[in-house]
Amino acid sequence: MLRASIRLIEKQEISVEGDSLESIHDQLAKACPDGFTLVEAPVKMGKTGGQITALGTYMRRDTTREIEAPTRAELAAQVPEGWQMLYVLNDA
Repeated sequence: MLRASIRLIEKQEISVEGDSLESIHDQLAKACPDGFTLVEAPVKMGKTGGQITALGTYMRRDTTREIEAPTRAELAAQVPEGWQMLYVLNDA
């Protein structure tokens, strides 16, 4: 029997503006939703150089569960929409 761990794929994006990278970092840290992790935050400078913007991408990493099936194909068929398979273990 094969066992797989699957994880919910949930993403949120938040745009912030500031006048320094420290300000951007602080705003992104405060805006992080519970259960989410900041995974990406590209920054852009304004054309005049004063304002900095960033689009913070947060992913949920705390919702997992296990599924079982005799074959890899049957495991894959059990993965619901919006979830991803993380790894497969063989109980043999």
